Amino acid sequence: MKKTMMAGLVLLASVVLMSAAKVKKAMVKENGAYVVNTTEIAKDVVGYQSPTPLKVYIRKNKVEKIEFLQSSETPKYWAAAKKHLLHAWDGKTVKEAKAMKVDGRTGATFSSDAIKENVKRALDYYEKNK
Repeated sequence: MKKTMMAGLVLLASVVLMSAAKVKKAMVKENGAYVVNTTEIAKDVVGYQSPTPLKVYIRKNKVEKIEFLQSSETPKYWAAAKKHLLHAWDGKTVKEAKAMKVDGRTGATFSSDAIKENVKRALDYYEKNK
């Protein structure tokens, strides 16, 4: 009985540690910038067809750039949303970026809304984990 309980506790501890490690990988430091990858922290954020993960680069508490990761969004609408929103937050402090009311791209509303939510979650994650 004790061996079974101990094995169960070890398994539970392993699962908890693996889950924690997965979440921590949402942000890494690259060349002095924090890079928040929203693949896991915003996997429920869906554009028109699929999740819309991003990488948000933050250096010295300012948004440096945003990269769009692989998505199954309709290429035409995804391209329109990316073109319109790609640089909207560049150069803004995290506080300024969080306060922004960025307009979406007409005709690509779902994708635009998903991008904005991904950026919001990345900035929130950065503030909580830097």
